[in-house]
Amino acid sequence: MTTLHLAIGAFDGVHLGHRAVLHSAREAARADGGIVGVLTYDPHPSKVLRPESSVPLIFTRAQKDERLTEAGAQLIHHEKFDRTHAGIEAADFPKWLKKTFPHLKSLHVGSNFQYGRGRAGNGETLITHAAAEELDVKLVAAVHLGDETVSSSRIRQCLAAGELDLANAMLLRPYEAEGTIISGRRLGRTIGFPTVNLAWEPELKPAYGVYAVEVIFKGEALPAVANYGQRPTVESGPVAPLLEAHILRGPAPSTGDALRVRWIRRLRTEQKFADLSALQAQIAKDSAQAKLVLGLLS
Repeated sequence: MTTLHLAIGAFDGVHLGHRAVLHSAREAARADGGIVGVLTYDPHPSKVLRPESSVPLIFTRAQKDERLTEAGAQLIHHEKFDRTHAGIEAADFPKWLKKTFPHLKSLHVGSNFQYGRGRAGNGETLITHAAAEELDVKLVAAVHLGDETVSSSRIRQCLAAGELDLANAMLLRPYEAEGTIISGRRLGRTIGFPTVNLAWEPELKPAYGVYAVEVIFKGEALPAVANYGQRPTVESGPVAPLLEAHILRGPAPSTGDALRVRWIRRLRTEQKFADLSALQAQIAKDSAQAKLVLGLLS
């Protein structure tokens, strides 16, 4: 019988703190030849418990699963979070876990973990409640990066404020966007900077601005400079934000191609220029700066 060692949490971002919880489960699984599992929720609990102020997610479910697998998860269970699940009494939660995962041996959670009806349970009560089901519990301390406590909420704040360096450090792996190329107005071609436009509507909108990025196309990382925002120089009024990237070196993807954009460094805020020639001059400067960031110039 193969035992299961389960990490539990929302895991949005799969940041350094989440990876520490996964590492704890991996160590336990390695000790007895067991499986590393993850219990997470879909939808995010906040969307059920407080829909008027629910959490905007950093990543899609597919992106989260990819990063969880990278961090060592061998089994990922997305439990549907609804009022019924939210109503499980804290004392009954380990019983539900044991019924759902018959070969469960240990639980791994962050030290600030809360569970059960009204979020009445915490890490210490979980140890007591789980003991009745012969389950070991490991409470994993929060991870700190300098003076910062690593958390999904702090990463959201950083992304929204344009603090990409700190967000990326907490995520360990750079922030990413995924989507397919859509046709645009081809305005960039007329000023010498053709772009690929990505169909991408994230729940959490990062700060508008210009970024040094890598466009991942068919497994190859292409250096690029990207703008995310409302393009005030060429649009007459507020429009839906768009992610558009000018590839600095490599093959140009086509409309309909699937892309991943890896955000490396924020170069500046989005701004409105007097005319297209001024915009063209600034894009040239942005491209040169991106090349430096991405190692294309010395």
